[in-house]
Amino acid sequence: MRWRQFISITAIAAIAAIAVAITGCGSSSSSTTASSAQMGGSSGGSNSGSTAAASSTSATTTVALGKTSLGKILVDSKGRTLYLFEADKPNMSNCSGACLSIWPAYMSKSNATAGSGVDAAKIGTTADGQVTYSGHPLYYYAGDQKAGDTTGQGLDQFGAKWYVLSATGDKVDND
Repeated sequence: MRWRQFISITAIAAIAAIAVAITGCGSSSSSTTASSAQMGGSSGGSNSGSTAAASSTSATTTVALGKTSLGKILVDSKGRTLYLFEADKPNMSNCSGACLSIWPAYMSKSNATAGSGVDAAKIGTTADGQVTYSGHPLYYYAGDQKAGDTTGQGLDQFGAKWYVLSATGDKVDND
């Protein structure tokens, strides 16, 4: 299973590198924001499929709790798992370019709302609209196929590890 996941991640990274090369490699923070919104981080939070495909936009963005094999963790309104990146600073993402093609940012055009069991006071957004929880910018993982998948848990990519979050805003590290 790990070998297939590695091959899948490698294929996604190669496609992302080609896309970056075709588009000219030079992107500003505003085009990075637009790209991440197109890759599933729009205010609907929907990111169906095995790649970071374009998603629909809804009126609100929700951070909720979902039950998974890792316990109760943060998810979007459709049950898609949300992750933190250990290389991020409080309320500041360190994921850009190829990183965002595999780890699309969870973006919002308005204030995000809290689902049941989630502390509304811990929800915020970065200056460019990425949803945060306890100061952690939130991301999807392109390798997750459906609601409740947690295949990105504990991966070490782009210089640091990725983890799901509990309702307290802490990473879930069951190692």
